[in-house]
Amino acid sequence: MAKKSASVTQARRYARERTLQALYQMELSGGNVSTVRQEIQDRQEMSLVDEDYFISLFERIAKDPDAIDERLIPALDRPIEDLDPIERSVLRIATCEFAHHLEIPARVVINEAIEITKRFGADQGHKYINGVLDKLALVLRATEMKKSG
Repeated sequence: MAKKSASVTQARRYARERTLQALYQMELSGGNVSTVRQEIQDRQEMSLVDEDYFISLFERIAKDPDAIDERLIPALDRPIEDLDPIERSVLRIATCEFAHHLEIPARVVINEAIEITKRFGADQGHKYINGVLDKLALVLRATEMKKSG
């Protein structure tokens, strides 16, 4: 039987989902970056995941969340600590992508964050995520957002 494969788009979505799970697990357990990453890789289905992208996202965010939060906080309407842990992690992932993965269009980053929040977050959490990321994209991807109108 041939091994299943995912499109690049799907493999990256799975990488974002695993990053979300790892960030959430780290927040709950207080585990260290390499231990949590290894647990996710060992315990989760990874065959369709872009593992390099997962590692890149997770480690960049987990090792220096303050650098991500510094970019994110101005777009928030409340203290970052008051956010739901899932929403906080989704926003950190999207902020990281805005800042460090310029090859991914801002609209794709926003859409992926909304879809992941619909799957894992609170009932109407995706609306909050959309509003924050629309505001953040105007700052972090200003030129791109002006072009797309």
